[in-house]
Amino acid sequence: MNKALVGIVMGSDSDWPLVKKACETLQKFDVPYETRVISAHRTPEVAIEYSKTAESRGLKVVIAAAGGAAHLAGVLAAGTVLPVIGIPVAGGALNGLDALYATVQMPGGVPVATVACGSAGPVNAALLAVQILGTADESLREKFRVHKDDLKKKVAAANDRIHAEG
Repeated sequence: MNKALVGIVMGSDSDWPLVKKACETLQKFDVPYETRVISAHRTPEVAIEYSKTAESRGLKVVIAAAGGAAHLAGVLAAGTVLPVIGIPVAGGALNGLDALYATVQMPGGVPVATVACGSAGPVNAALLAVQILGTADESLREKFRVHKDDLKKKVAAANDRIHAEG
């Protein structure tokens, strides 16, 4: 197995069904990753250690998924110079709005890129990680170009299908 380039951290194992979509997306691009369950509130020392050692372990991007108070991405971003992408996980009384606000409301100097709540979030987090890695890897950038072309073809096929039915 190749050394992980992307670290995927989730605040709870209940986030796994959603986060798995990020893993599947990275696999399509042959990007090696690692996954961990780390809680910003229940295991803060583990979160800080993970973020402080991420760069020396070879990671290039960190993806953090959390719901509720959703402080995980911010805690990880505080401890590393690597780009951190936050996935706000929907659920709870506010159906993810609290997680979204917590993830996007970072103080100046501690950026966290934030993607959508719901099933698009982990896919887009992985795709953003691929784009970031692609800035230094032409073959990965080319794979992303092919991905974008495939999206265009799917839209064109959908358009043709709708017109054929109408």
